[in-house]
Amino acid sequence: MAKKKPVRKTVKATPKKKNSGNTKPAEERPVILITNDDGIMAPGIMNLVEAVKDLGKIIVVAPDKPQSGMGHAITIGHPLRLQKVNVFGDIEAYSCTGTPVDCVKLAVDKILHRKPDLCLSGINHGANHSINVIYSGTMSAAVEAAIESIPSAGFSLLDYSIEADFSGARKYARIIVKKMLETPQDKHTVLNVNFPPLPPDHLKGIMVCRQAYAKYEEDFMERLDPHGRKYYWLTGEFVNFDKGKDTDVWALANGYVSVVPVQFDLTHYDLKAKLEKLWK
Repeated sequence: MAKKKPVRKTVKATPKKKNSGNTKPAEERPVILITNDDGIMAPGIMNLVEAVKDLGKIIVVAPDKPQSGMGHAITIGHPLRLQKVNVFGDIEAYSCTGTPVDCVKLAVDKILHRKPDLCLSGINHGANHSINVIYSGTMSAAVEAAIESIPSAGFSLLDYSIEADFSGARKYARIIVKKMLETPQDKHTVLNVNFPPLPPDHLKGIMVCRQAYAKYEEDFMERLDPHGRKYYWLTGEFVNFDKGKDTDVWALANGYVSVVPVQFDLTHYDLKAKLEKLWK
């Protein structure tokens, strides 16, 4: 009697689910920390979140009030508080009673419990080109991240108005963040990015440049309060002493987005070498 041939069962392959928009699963997406110095309700940070929200898992930790000009200040004299807020839809966000640098420190230690893949600060209302980088809370947050081995960028728009047009800044912020994510970054990378107050079609592109030698010629206006006591109000005029065409001031005046790589190592290496020879 002829043997029956074995019947082979066909198992249908389970169709793979299509990725709905993101190129990587959620657990593989980069974690991007966003902060600023104008406060969590500022239009600038809302535009930055909007520009990059699909490029990774976004966490926002920002001051609960404006902190412009705070530089690298940290809070040591009184307690810090974090409050979870619903400001950016389904994006996790917290307001902090401290400085921009406090926000970065608390985000890493108490919220993320790890270093994010990228830290973005801004978009600041007003310029942070040239010497402004020294005083800027926006840039100090980015520098703090780099100190913690987190590649970072600070973004600023040369327009102080609360009704400023962020469309050009939003477009180029996204371009720069994508470039940072797509190319390996040194862990101490800090980029100081400034945008001219122009719509996207009027911007000429990105110019990687150096920081201009410029400063404020300052003056303190002296006035009297209602009790006849003197007080002072800081004023000043921005003066550019640098006529080079490779600076951030030149780039911005000529319609380019300026990108200046900066660092927290303030050592003057040329002077160090001279002093080592002269002071033997």
